[in-house]
Amino acid sequence: MRPWTSYVALGDSFTEGLDDLRDDGSPRGWADRVAERLAGEVPGFRYANLAVRGKFLDQIVRDQVPVAEQVRPDLITFSAGGNDIIRPRCDPDAVAERCDAALARLVATGADVVIFAGFDTRRVPVLSTIRGRIATFNELLRGIADRRNLVLVDLWAMTPLSDPRSWGRDRLHLTPDGHRRVALRTLEVLGIPVTEDWREPLGEVDPHPWRHRRQEDLTWARNYMLPYLRDWMRGRQTGEGYAPKRPRLMPYQDNAPTNQATV
Repeated sequence: MRPWTSYVALGDSFTEGLDDLRDDGSPRGWADRVAERLAGEVPGFRYANLAVRGKFLDQIVRDQVPVAEQVRPDLITFSAGGNDIIRPRCDPDAVAERCDAALARLVATGADVVIFAGFDTRRVPVLSTIRGRIATFNELLRGIADRRNLVLVDLWAMTPLSDPRSWGRDRLHLTPDGHRRVALRTLEVLGIPVTEDWREPLGEVDPHPWRHRRQEDLTWARNYMLPYLRDWMRGRQTGEGYAPKRPRLMPYQDNAPTNQATV
């Protein structure tokens, strides 16, 4: 891999950085953490993060891919399709075909392109029912990565992320520690030395009574799952009213919050 001088992150809430918040309440996330590390190696390193929460694949292709094509960075991360895959009656083959078409455009810019195989939802209530669909989509992405010579970060194989403690209350967004681990894994795949190990266990599980776990499941379904299904049935678009947090490719230090921290 070459020493990158510019990086554009494309995607949805996973790449925007929910629920890894800075002191001012703005999202940080694994992509910012990767950019922070890369910027420490290259003076004048430039970074843009175009990801917006809730976006579906076609929205990302329409709004974000053309920007990457125009600015032509050295490095692009592309994480899209997750919101499509979790929708009822989704066809993973159709989503993968559209991903492939978008990735062909990104590869044509000459950038190194990184994609992500999705998380293992075996231990996530409700989402565990679409585990097979996610696995199918992952295998299709692996084929695309091989065919187009992409870099693939395998989130499914990251055992700590299968632990419910790596996820926030909505069970859709990683905790700060989860984002930290994804950043470490991404840097590792890119060949960038890191001083921490994403494989480090989370520690002993604090046992909950069965009744407590069931109450947590009911609260989650009422506050998060049911509103999502209602919006889907009404055809509402997600991500409306939100803009990219770093819309321009510019020197990282000039575009970064002041309260930076290590990966």
